[in-house]
Amino acid sequence: MIDQIGLVLLGFAAGILGSMIGLGGGIVVVPVLTFFGFSPTLAASNSLFAAFSNAVGSTISYSRQKRIEYSLGFKLGLLSIPGTILGAYASSDVTPGIFKMLFGLVLVSSAIYIFLKKKIETTKKNLTTQMIVFVIGASFFAGTISSFFGIGGGIIFVPLMVVGIGMAMKKAAPTSQFILLFASLSGIVVHSMLGHPDFLQAGLLASGAFIGGIIGARISLDIKERSLQILVSVIIIMAAIKLFFDSASGNLFLIGG
Repeated sequence: MIDQIGLVLLGFAAGILGSMIGLGGGIVVVPVLTFFGFSPTLAASNSLFAAFSNAVGSTISYSRQKRIEYSLGFKLGLLSIPGTILGAYASSDVTPGIFKMLFGLVLVSSAIYIFLKKKIETTKKNLTTQMIVFVIGASFFAGTISSFFGIGGGIIFVPLMVVGIGMAMKKAAPTSQFILLFASLSGIVVHSMLGHPDFLQAGLLASGAFIGGIIGARISLDIKERSLQILVSVIIIMAAIKLFFDSASGNLFLIGG
């Protein structure tokens, strides 16, 4: 098992990356915890504490930079809450092999999105009835995967705001962090009621993620985004491959047994 200092450092690193790319630190925390033998529910529930703390730190910094669309973020955040309840309950029954396989797919999707982020077209759109229905459904789905995987849901919210609503990327990532306040906090409450998290481990992750979130939001103003995209995409793909390998190995072991 990873030690206490390691948990703080993991939360810190995840907080920096999560804040800068707007996806939350869970895409870093959960794979690492899984590699160290944490069960799916423990990894996801502990990660949500880091995601919430990261979102708090990021939101504080981004609010000072005036890069958050509060009205939209508040609405999407509330729409995600029912999904977080479903996700927390669903995570109770998932096997480690299935969890790793599904999370690997989430990581691959995240890497593709991050790598292609600059190419995503931003055009202001009028919200039709169909788009409003889609936004509601997407928010529910984002809440579900947020709580199920412990990742916050930014992988859904950022593309949704940019492609579906037409928000500029420089505001979509900060607004996503604001939304994650609602999604992650709701998930934390439900997971805690179900007895999933280890509060000491979660607190250590959260302390590092909070500081990382503040620093990441500041760094995002100056860093060369393309270099960051490539680095993060490569790391995520490597983590996904490891998850796929572990999942396949576990299934073969079960078949052989």
